[in-house]
Amino acid sequence: MTDPDETASETAPASSTDFDAAATERSPDDSTDGDTFRVGIHVTETELRFVVNVPSDIDSGWTDPDAFQRLVERVTWEQLDQRATLQTVATNAAEGETVFLGTVTLRPDETVVDHTLRVPPLDGA
Repeated sequence: MTDPDETASETAPASSTDFDAAATERSPDDSTDGDTFRVGIHVTETELRFVVNVPSDIDSGWTDPDAFQRLVERVTWEQLDQRATLQTVATNAAEGETVFLGTVTLRPDETVVDHTLRVPPLDGA
């Protein structure tokens, strides 16, 4: 971001969801592996937005889209330092860019199966 007054604490109040079939790689045993959600931070002129790419073939056990988005966000910030991650994105990513942090694989019973989350290695970070 080019605005030096922009801070990492300026995040959007709600998550955004994109349905994306490419956001997941599923094995033949989908019922035990869970669903893989791709996680990122989208940079706008005024804020940073937490985004979740949802697989098009999501398990039918997910009945509340807001609930699983909150779960994905909670798991993300349990694994990564939220302030440091957002500061890195705010300082180094351009407006309009979405910086992907990795993936989170979950089951509808809220079991975390796996994740590939990491602070992005952006230029100047």
